[in-house]
Amino acid sequence: MTTQRVCFQLQVKPDRIEAYREAHAAVWPDMLEALDETGWRNYSIFLRPDGLVIGYFETDDLQASLDGMALTAVNARWQAAMADNFVDLADASGKQRPADQAFDYIPEVFNLADQLAAAQRL
Repeated sequence: MTTQRVCFQLQVKPDRIEAYREAHAAVWPDMLEALDETGWRNYSIFLRPDGLVIGYFETDDLQASLDGMALTAVNARWQAAMADNFVDLADASGKQRPADQAFDYIPEVFNLADQLAAAQRL
């Protein structure tokens, strides 16, 4: 199975940036365990001063990792605790979604290792 590299963005409200930063400085141990157990590897989150969040992780199956987290009680608690931090998590019908269901995915256009491997096969 090929590892999927996943990049996403979200926007934190300007008045919630420090709260968001503090929450991620000490993520709950059971949340960390759940992410690990559901296949989120090499997971990093980056936060610009204007509140733009860029996240990156690797997984063998994105949908399975998302579905696995959706089944955990800790994820429901975490998403509820984080909900007020974000700008516009509504879907097309106006219903609010948890942040992990509102990711704006960013397509990968370059990966050094992949291109080096392809060049070596030539």
